Amino acid sequence: MVSRQQKTALIGPGAIGTTIAAALFEKGHQLQIFGRTAHPQLELSHDDGSIIVPGPVKTDPSEAEGPFDIIFVAVKQTQTEAIAPWLKKMCGPETVVCVLQNGVEQKEQFSPLTGQATVLPSVVWFPAQRESDTLVWLRDNARLTLPDTPQARQVQALLQDTRCTVDLSADFVTVAWRKLLQNAVAGLMVLSLRRAGMFRRDDIIALAERYIEEGLKVARAEGATLPDSVSQDIINRFRLAPTDLGTSILADRQAGHPLEWDCRNGVIQRRGKQHRIPTPVSDVVVPLLAAASEGPG
Repeated sequence: MVSRQQKTALIGPGAIGTTIAAALFEKGHQLQIFGRTAHPQLELSHDDGSIIVPGPVKTDPSEAEGPFDIIFVAVKQTQTEAIAPWLKKMCGPETVVCVLQNGVEQKEQFSPLTGQATVLPSVVWFPAQRESDTLVWLRDNARLTLPDTPQARQVQALLQDTRCTVDLSADFVTVAWRKLLQNAVAGLMVLSLRRAGMFRRDDIIALAERYIEEGLKVARAEGATLPDSVSQDIINRFRLAPTDLGTSILADRQAGHPLEWDCRNGVIQRRGKQHRIPTPVSDVVVPLLAAASEGPG
């Protein structure tokens, strides 16, 4: 069991962050919460009721008295640079920074910001939907996949017996790229401004299949050992989902926020170029997502 004296923090009390905070608080773990906006409490709604997580959500980096043992980072990739002052104040040589963020480049992005701390990438496998600034709806069971390392086992022990299960993978590269391909396809919802019901159209399925096929080639070049069947698995996940199921990048588009297009979609195009793998679908999708995120017009 993990000692209650583990000094734990969360940066980014959005949908994913609130889920983790609620899972820990529900089992009696204490943690400090940091974010852009001050709130007195957070609330997670789930099938069995709700969990109120008392705050405060702190907004001033000077209030972060580090070093912490474990820091969960749940900000969007577009906000990573903005939390650099927090990380500098909160990290020490023994700190584990568990990054709850999309993409396959978490270590590369966070290592320059965390000093001697250990950056622990993750794959988040649960649909949490923000209903308001302080209310999150958890639509399914919460689960994380982490690489099988001593630091990951430390995080797994902290979350043991909570409503968020933690799996350890000896082949984390494969798991991370599998999730990335799923996220990349979800980006098509941004371009249509439609939810998962759009994947019941044959033409959209055909487009998604071509997109996954090129992403699969890049993933394998990066060391992922994904079978051909992963394409149909991902397609079925969207096709059989509730028609009103959205995705975080679609919610950001509808709210006019910057999009995580680079870590979810651009990476396939970038890594494809490195491996001399053609990415014709990405070459269309990525500029459109980038334009939807920022720039004139």
